[in-house]
Amino acid sequence: MKLLLDENLSRRIVVSLQADFPGTSHVSLLGLDRATDYAIWTYSKDGDYVVVAKDDDFQAIQGLHGHPPQVIRLRLGNCTNQDVLAFLIKSAAAIKETLKAQDIGFVDLY
Repeated sequence: MKLLLDENLSRRIVVSLQADFPGTSHVSLLGLDRATDYAIWTYSKDGDYVVVAKDDDFQAIQGLHGHPPQVIRLRLGNCTNQDVLAFLIKSAAAIKETLKAQDIGFVDLY
């Protein structure tokens, strides 16, 4: 399972996520830093990514267009990049297990 981190998350954590989520990237590393959310959603669908964001923009798009891609919304509030990284690594097994079900398109993580 590879993640695509939205612009509201740091690209600096991508390397540290590779062990748990090989192939993970960030929108800025793929030239999508100025792309619309819909373009990112489409890229994720075509590239078999799971979108990870802190806002609800992708939930709205998914409500209109369905899934894939699957979307994870992080509800961590104000936190550091290291907090986000630690949370994703700690939650890796649960994320993979939950999103293994193809009928699940959206997950809120706290």
